[in-house]
Amino acid sequence: MQIDNAIHRIKAAVGAKGWSENSTELIPSMMYSVGCPPGEAKLFVSPLTTEEVSQVMALCNQANIPVVPQGGNTGMCGGAIPDPSKTSVILSLRRMNNVRDLSTLDYTITVEAGCILQDIQGAAEQANRFFPLSLGAEGSCQIGGNLATNAGGINVLRYGNTRDLALGLEVVLPDGTVLNGLRRLKKDNTGYDLKHLFIGAEGTMGIITAAVLKLFPYPQSRSTAFCAIVDLESSLSLLAMARELSGDQISSFELIPRIALETVAKHRDDIQLPFSPGEAEWYVLMEISTSRKNDDLGSLNELILGEAIDAGIISNAVIAQSEKQKNGLWAIREALVEVQKEEGYSIKHDVSVPINRIPELIHLACERVLAICPGIRPYPFGHVGDGNIHFNFSPPPTLPAKKFLEFIDQINQIVYDIVDSLDGSFSAEHGIGQTKVAALETYRSATEVALMKNIKQLVDPRYLMNPGKLFPDPAFNSEAL
Repeated sequence: MQIDNAIHRIKAAVGAKGWSENSTELIPSMMYSVGCPPGEAKLFVSPLTTEEVSQVMALCNQANIPVVPQGGNTGMCGGAIPDPSKTSVILSLRRMNNVRDLSTLDYTITVEAGCILQDIQGAAEQANRFFPLSLGAEGSCQIGGNLATNAGGINVLRYGNTRDLALGLEVVLPDGTVLNGLRRLKKDNTGYDLKHLFIGAEGTMGIITAAVLKLFPYPQSRSTAFCAIVDLESSLSLLAMARELSGDQISSFELIPRIALETVAKHRDDIQLPFSPGEAEWYVLMEISTSRKNDDLGSLNELILGEAIDAGIISNAVIAQSEKQKNGLWAIREALVEVQKEEGYSIKHDVSVPINRIPELIHLACERVLAICPGIRPYPFGHVGDGNIHFNFSPPPTLPAKKFLEFIDQINQIVYDIVDSLDGSFSAEHGIGQTKVAALETYRSATEVALMKNIKQLVDPRYLMNPGKLFPDPAFNSEAL
């Protein structure tokens, strides 16, 4: 089929409200701010139904048109941005934003891929249920993108990644075939669990159009504490103690370095710190929650922190006494990324290692990076409860930005080599996209990469689904094009 004919039929399939060639609408969908050039696209389409998605995919497949799936475009690795060739169709799920079903007895919610994460949280709360996926972009990211990237967030310690929250998927395959796997079953042992081919695949295998997600009892009580810990290693001792004494009710456990508190104090007059940034070198923000009514979590937190002080694990702590105080403590954590921007361009990493090796990771990386770039300011923080550290580096105050950028490749290799030596992952929750394609080839085994490519070739032999993401472009199998 000729491309012009296919484009004409795609426009007819989605209707006048379902497509655009207007640059004002296209440009935001082709921009990415962290390390990737903007892309170009032939057409922007936003189908209203799964059937329309199926028609678009079939037409693109017949005309050999690449498709770039897009949710809220909040990813960190350029996974939803087309290449500059202006040959792709951007397929947005934004108009498919309905909650199809919510079962309080099954503890499930069935949603379309374009649903905003915050709206899913709200729909669950209205039914006195809890959807635990929570991250900074939850007001604009879409659940389809969360599934495609296997998003993490602050509650992974207790509830798991997005992969762990999905029971079933509806997916449109590259040729337009609809794979209907919207099952609410917690037990289904009938062959391969196909949904896991698409969760975390970053749109390279098909288009997720809907999902059945797990819900949980709504937390009736929360207690939040901000702790100054004696040293980095003590964060792990505090985590273990808190899990044991709370009956494993820890929902969040976030590591924050002194430099981050200093940067918050410097740039955010509206945020009140619980104590001076110089109180300690390391801090932990910890939250306990329960769905049981009348549980005194404040007293439980006092017990945990009292034991930790007696054991020489923490030197100081505050427990939020109100919702306002709790929100104030979380505002510190939420500000860490934004305030770092005020210090200039930073080199960022999203890595994970076994929890007991987090101190080793941080000590080694700081030592080796400082050796090649004296004065650099390490800025590691994040979800220590699940081994995920956002290991950032701010430039030395007197080093010109252009000179600092020359260290990117060297620093990336240092951090990734250390992570690899500690049996970790160079991408914990942000995915691969287009910025980490080379790292995937380097740090995953040849057997793993070959198997991934074989699966990709089987499902998408024309290499039309989100080309250039996960694997190098041009395609690994050029004969298929």
